[in-house]
Amino acid sequence: MRIDFHTHCFPDHLAPRAMAILAKNCAGDASLHPHTDGTARDTRALLSRVGIDRAVICNIATNKTQETNVNSFAISMAHDDFFLPLGSLHPDSEQQESELDRLAAAGICGVKLHPDYVRVPLSDKRFDRIFSLLEERGFFAIVHAGLDPISPDYIHATPEMFKEVSKKHPHLSLIAAHMGGFRRGDEVLKHLVGTNVYLDTSLSAKRPEEKELLFKILREHDENKLLFATDTPWSNPQKEIAFVEEACLDDAKKDLIFYKNAMRLLKLKQ
Repeated sequence: MRIDFHTHCFPDHLAPRAMAILAKNCAGDASLHPHTDGTARDTRALLSRVGIDRAVICNIATNKTQETNVNSFAISMAHDDFFLPLGSLHPDSEQQESELDRLAAAGICGVKLHPDYVRVPLSDKRFDRIFSLLEERGFFAIVHAGLDPISPDYIHATPEMFKEVSKKHPHLSLIAAHMGGFRRGDEVLKHLVGTNVYLDTSLSAKRPEEKELLFKILREHDENKLLFATDTPWSNPQKEIAFVEEACLDDAKKDLIFYKNAMRLLKLKQ
């Protein structure tokens, strides 16, 4: 079984515009280009074709006025037989608690946050408030980590910031996307390996120059804190599967990475 812990899709009527904007934002990194049209239908078809059984949809509120609509889309997918939607909170929102109430009522137990898109560093007190709320309510958070083309000159969520958040919120299930920091493997090895922070494997196939370093991180980090992920549509999911398969891990650890750790976080029954 394989659960992809990091994918994106959009309501059908918004997908063309959303994909055009995101493609423009990613234009600074030639390795990032879409593999779907951004709709749920096309996303499911691609992931199913390569052998992925379930997929977590990482919805993002990039401004506070979007928050309710973004979460309403997540709630509309809450009982899908393939997708597992996450909500999102914006650091400037006044509705964070009521939005978490709505998500919890729909059975959604996690949120996606993107510090670069909201232009707020992970160390900001506004995120600290969000993490306190999530910790109190038993939600997990998956957060973009490392470089993002939308902010090439300033990284809003560094591996060291994740380490500090984890220390301050020890009961929060905190997931640093992109192996703890996109194009920041050395910093991940220094600051995050061996900590309580989860790492997802998304976009690892896009980092050939760091391949052996990423394999080292996979082998040395707590096997219960690793999650298979692709970041579809921004990577080829088949190549992301191959990355994990090529890491020389035993079958028990691969099972944890591919689905068992995800099932625990998502509170799924096998």
